[in-house]
Amino acid sequence: MTGKDESEGTGPVNVMIVGQAGRLQYEALLFALSFALTTPARHATLHVAEPQPGDLWPLDPRIDDPELRALLEAHGARILPFESRHFGAAYPYGNKIEALLALPEGEPFVFFDSDTLMLDDLARVPFDFSRPSASLRREGTWPQIELYGPGYSETWKALYDRFGLDFESSLDLGWPDEYWQRHLYFNAGFFFGPCPRRFGQRFLDYALEIRDDPPPELVCQSLDPWLDQVALPLVIHAFGGGRDTLPDGLIDGTVSCHYRTLPLLYARESDTVVDWLEEIAAPNRVKRILKQYEPMRRMVYQGRGRKARALFDRENLPRREQGFRNRLKREGFWMR
Repeated sequence: MTGKDESEGTGPVNVMIVGQAGRLQYEALLFALSFALTTPARHATLHVAEPQPGDLWPLDPRIDDPELRALLEAHGARILPFESRHFGAAYPYGNKIEALLALPEGEPFVFFDSDTLMLDDLARVPFDFSRPSASLRREGTWPQIELYGPGYSETWKALYDRFGLDFESSLDLGWPDEYWQRHLYFNAGFFFGPCPRRFGQRFLDYALEIRDDPPPELVCQSLDPWLDQVALPLVIHAFGGGRDTLPDGLIDGTVSCHYRTLPLLYARESDTVVDWLEEIAAPNRVKRILKQYEPMRRMVYQGRGRKARALFDRENLPRREQGFRNRLKREGFWMR
């Protein structure tokens, strides 16, 4: 599943995921295996960001399986320790923000959520790191508009105004007024940018202010778990990026797949993705580790994933994620 070399003459790009005790360490291993088999080391360096023990973690968050850690490193991953100073267990999505500050300064970066598989060489993606962007595989999850509350425009404009950003230039006028897609909104499961420390510091500053002192227009809005996805478009806009700075169909398409959960992977992704997952999970050394995690043991190794897949007509799949979730839960296949 490797692609042709499109990055001759350039150094490796820093790629970051988060890995820690529990589910994320197993997802990180799957990512690392798929990454090593698709993207040569001369194209990209994988960093597995690992939160360190501290006051914000009641339990030690570090990867707790020595064999898993060794397998990550054997496949070229570099463990990247970082300190949790603002989020920790109370908001683990904040890991992706704070970990950016531990990456090499002044070098472009690409972030992926750990529940992602690489399908092809990352060098096939023509990144323009001066115009950052993020995943457009998303739904209108935030804000949730109340009957008598502020609309989309009023809510988002309050945030742009708070940080001195030009709201009007962020709009996609191809969508009607008061429709969510008119506004810059991403899935934070993938994003890229220039210097990770400058990007990460801006991301942190915006997220903390939104959390600790939100504009009045956000009074009815939940920020858990949406805080990272609220702050991210503001950061991207501040760095001169936006939507559609990459060709369609590469990220969250032919080069990567953000599957989110194994039941969703089996239910909605292509045959190619399902076969690739099972191929990289098959070697005995990998299987011995991954089967310790119940969803992987049941979905991948005991065949429940294939049974879940059989519930859905491949020619008539649900349009929204909730349609997959509802059926999977009703039939007893939902787990994470």
